[in-house]
Amino acid sequence: MTDPQIATGQMFRPDIITFGETMALMIPTSSKGIEYSAEFQSMFGGAESNFAIGISRLGHRVGWFSRLGKDPLGQMILKKIRGEGVDVSRVELTTDAPTGLMLRQIVSGKTSVFYYRKGSAASTMRPDQLDEEYIRQAKYLHVTGVTPALSDSCRATVKEAIRIAHKHGVKVCFDPNLRLKLWTIEEARTVILDIAKDADYFLPGLDELKLLYHTESFDEIVKRLRELKAVSVVKGGNDETYVVQQGNVSAVPYFKADRVVDTVGAGDGFCAGFFAGLLKGYSHTEAARLGNLIGCMVVQMEGDWEGIPTWEQVEAVLHNVTHVER
Repeated sequence: MTDPQIATGQMFRPDIITFGETMALMIPTSSKGIEYSAEFQSMFGGAESNFAIGISRLGHRVGWFSRLGKDPLGQMILKKIRGEGVDVSRVELTTDAPTGLMLRQIVSGKTSVFYYRKGSAASTMRPDQLDEEYIRQAKYLHVTGVTPALSDSCRATVKEAIRIAHKHGVKVCFDPNLRLKLWTIEEARTVILDIAKDADYFLPGLDELKLLYHTESFDEIVKRLRELKAVSVVKGGNDETYVVQQGNVSAVPYFKADRVVDTVGAGDGFCAGFFAGLLKGYSHTEAARLGNLIGCMVVQMEGDWEGIPTWEQVEAVLHNVTHVER
């Protein structure tokens, strides 16, 4: 993990930068559901910060920025992400808007999420708040489809960040992270497919592609992906991930989880594993295999990001190292 003290310094040069909304997360401590619960566990989650924490735990330098409310929830989020070795020096705390909040419950095996994020601090991000010099230093800029769904200014901020990245030769990574509670599929389709055309790496889920391309045909999906300049990595296949590159399709088998506890954050863990693999010099298929392993490890623990392993833990699994308790 990156040293948090180094991460807050001006000399910090990230391998990868990401930005977007992270919200406080409240989960009932019992299985009764939100309506009947008197006690809640306080956590936080956001696709981009989950990703950033994963990159840090896997041994690489990463920066995450956003706007948070200058309130107890925003302060909690900022401190915890910084504590994971992520550079948060470009995060802005504002008194003009609150930190977003989400509630999650699992009732009868069904997960439901309720968002309270309209007018949140993150939704007020603007292009003129971007630090061009900061983005220029990175090898990769990672964005998701959640951010442009938050507001028009956020959409413009994503486009400007991509423009800055390309201007300085920074590779753009795009995970559509389709959230239909934020916008309609028609709105999402136009924006997401437009961003995908500008991406160097496109990491959608297979179910997302079926909605975005309006087809159930895998062959048609591959045909559409081949039209992009990006290397596409398709998650959620039939027990395998697909890497589409220069017209070729490679299937990378999943790792089997001993027990699935919580699937939230698995996609973010995969993305962190994939780009950590690229930073370590892996091929695209080797990096996808690492992403599959991270995703497998994430689903075996409760939480958005808590189950993302350190690089030492990954190596132990890869080398079949036996755990010794004492």
